[in-house]
Amino acid sequence: MQRWVQYRYANPFPLKAMLNHIILICLMLLGFLYWYKAQEIKEIAFNATRAHCLAMDVQMLDDYIATDGLSLVRDAAGAIHCRRSFLFEFASTGEKRYNGKIIMLGRRVESIDMEPYRIDLTPQTFSGV
Repeated sequence: MQRWVQYRYANPFPLKAMLNHIILICLMLLGFLYWYKAQEIKEIAFNATRAHCLAMDVQMLDDYIATDGLSLVRDAAGAIHCRRSFLFEFASTGEKRYNGKIIMLGRRVESIDMEPYRIDLTPQTFSGV
């Protein structure tokens, strides 16, 4: 009888301890899922930025975009999405760096803005073979 009483009072709240662990694991899982989705959206934004820079005939510098902001907004249909903004740098002539910004609404590119930049109008002549 004495042995049973010691066992009974050794851990008076095993269910509470188990619930704490389950909650902690769920929070860690949610954090990982958020990070994974954020990296996925950042990759979409990076590819869209690179394609836009190619289309505008400028060079994207450092092959990097930096997270600038995060907010919750409603789209035209009324659904709530995360609006993420990213900053990037580009050069038109190779002399000066310019800043740009891409805004993502969910997984869709909402806008890409670039600072006014210098356009090199000198004709390109190639010599050689």
